[in-house]
Amino acid sequence: MEQYLSQFLNSLAGQKGYSDNTIAAYRNDLNQFAGYLREQQGGLLEPTEVTAELLQAYVEKIQRPDDGYAPSTVARKIAAVKSFFGYLREQNIIAADPSTKLISPRIKKNAPRTLTAEEIQRLLATPKKENGPKAQRDSALLEVLCATGMRVTEVVNLRLMDVDWEKGEILCQSKGERSRRIPLASARAALADYVQMARPLLADSASPEVLFLNHRGKKLTRQGVWLIIKETAQLAGISAEVTPHTLRHSFAKYLVTSGEDLRRVQELLGHANLSTTQVYKQTSAEAPTLSNAE
Repeated sequence: MEQYLSQFLNSLAGQKGYSDNTIAAYRNDLNQFAGYLREQQGGLLEPTEVTAELLQAYVEKIQRPDDGYAPSTVARKIAAVKSFFGYLREQNIIAADPSTKLISPRIKKNAPRTLTAEEIQRLLATPKKENGPKAQRDSALLEVLCATGMRVTEVVNLRLMDVDWEKGEILCQSKGERSRRIPLASARAALADYVQMARPLLADSASPEVLFLNHRGKKLTRQGVWLIIKETAQLAGISAEVTPHTLRHSFAKYLVTSGEDLRRVQELLGHANLSTTQVYKQTSAEAPTLSNAE
């Protein structure tokens, strides 16, 4: 079983181009499943020995209240198991897929929380009250996140060459090696100031060609971005938790409530399926004042 788990995870990276974070989630979920098999069967079974009844028993276990998993987490774990056995069937390692009848819990998709226009303005104004290269970097980072709706992983992987200053666009590498161009709009000025004045002060001879650097001249990490947003939101007096996805949701909600075509919103966000984008049409809350609705 273990060799097939490794092969499956390798296929996610090589053939499907999944991100490291997605693969890590699959690995954790499948390791938990493998642990369940060891516990119940006294050892790890071969794929051909796993039955539909055994899979159903596993699903019932992770759905127990004492396990404490949210329905969305249960659904993710079931999806990992189904993907794994689907892969085994495709590779003719098993003659039949025992996971086909597994049913995921129904999850109500609520429109995610977004910031108000006033909160966005306070957030973007906060770094501008300070001086120095880190403050300029934080200002540019927040402006880019709010004006493009990029995922945090996409932002930290941006390179200097990804900025098209002439067109005022940024090239973003999406999930699965897809790429998309997003207008910088109001973020262009803050980003130009950072690249011209602040980034050279953060960089050294060994610095990578990534766009956003930390104070040591290295690539800014996902955790670093989360911390910058959290601290800036606190300084701005925003009581609710603010994450990179909060800014992404705010960008999307603004576009939808401004009347932007849903397919265009899907394109800007890099969503593979339109159904993912449609969640933003569920509410008519106040839309943040961003300037990337073109």
